[in-house]
Order: sequence, then structure tokens, then C-alpha cells
Amino acid sequence: MFVYNSLMAKLDEIKEILNTLRIALSITVGIVVVLIGSIINRYDLGRIDEIFWTAVSVCFVLMFFVLLIVNKLSKKTKEIKDL
Repeated sequence: MFVYNSLMAKLDEIKEILNTLRIALSITVGIVVVLIGSIINRYDLGRIDEIFWTAVSVCFVLMFFVLLIVNKLSKKTKEIKDL
């Protein structure tokens, strides 16, 4: 009985982490989409200045975070399979 409860607690913990990672992924992708739209708008207006390049840099950093989140989601999903 104790092993079953411990397993269920671990499973619930992993599911909660997965949900948090999914929310973080959704928010990050949403920010990237808005940021790319703003970058394109500035480019179309010919306003290629430090704000433009800062936005491009931030976009690349956010894409790196997306890759990290996807990697972590994959690991946690495999962890559930192993339970």
C-alpha cells in the first residue's frame, strides 16, 4: 500500500511539472510570435536600430529556451513511461 501511494505521489509530481512546462512553452512561443511580428514591422518601416537588434537577440535567446523546455518535457514524459 505504501509503495502504491509513493508511486502515485511521484506520478502526480511529474504530471504537475509537465503542466508547468507546457504553460511555460506556450507563453514563450506566444512571446516569440509577437516579437517576430514586431521585428518584421520595424523592418518594414525601415527602423533598423538598436531596438531592432535587441529584439532579434532576445528572439534567439527565447528560441534557445524553447529548445530547453521541449527537451525537459521529453525527459519528464519518458520518466512517466519508466514508472
